[in-house]
Amino acid sequence: MNLKEFFLQHPRAALGFSGGVDSAFLLAMSVKYGADIQPYFIKTVFQPAFELEDARRLTKELGKELIVVEHDVLKDEEISSNPANRCYYCKKTLFSVLKERALKDGYTLLLDGSNASDDVSDRPGMRAAHELEVLSPLRDCGLTKKEIRRLSREEGLFTWDKPSYACLATRIPTGTVLQREMLEKIEKAEEELKGIGFQDFRIRLFHGAARIQITEGQMKEMLEKKERIIKLLTPYFEDVFLDLKFRQSE
Repeated sequence: MNLKEFFLQHPRAALGFSGGVDSAFLLAMSVKYGADIQPYFIKTVFQPAFELEDARRLTKELGKELIVVEHDVLKDEEISSNPANRCYYCKKTLFSVLKERALKDGYTLLLDGSNASDDVSDRPGMRAAHELEVLSPLRDCGLTKKEIRRLSREEGLFTWDKPSYACLATRIPTGTVLQREMLEKIEKAEEELKGIGFQDFRIRLFHGAARIQITEGQMKEMLEKKERIIKLLTPYFEDVFLDLKFRQSE
């Protein structure tokens, strides 16, 4: 099956939309093939502001209305306690929220942007999606992340080279209770690094300090700007470390 055939078979559905590479491409293809796919952005404290900005920009460019639904994930102890399978509980909660809202709007089918590069055995969130009967057209059509980036570029989508992004909760070690204040600190600190030109990195919590993980190609720039980085991040973290284990780009 290809995407054109998928949308012919499923012409009307709700899409869990993040504004990232995968969901952006999926939405663009639904527009191209004339399907009625309604994008929903479930806003939580786990997503930084720029993700919603990108989602709004992309849907506007495609002539689609973005529906934003806010949800307080931290009120759920199974999520806020940050267990090893937190992603499972979080995704199950968010897809349930999406399902409830989509049904109110008349959409009985749910889609997500999982692709063929995603390892199902290593993604508890994908198990939650499966339990709630969420379809993953990109994965079902065999499209990998590399192919989606190439096709997105051909379609003129600004998201084609957007770095892969995981939610802010992944910056905090398993077992550490998730608190709004700490998530907001991490978001602001990452915005500081973005503001001076860094891309595709993470700031992870390490015993109360900031541990910066970057791709190998950014190491020289990181060292050249180290004094500036320390000054920028000190308002959020007393100590700042650089992880010498490089981050792998997707």
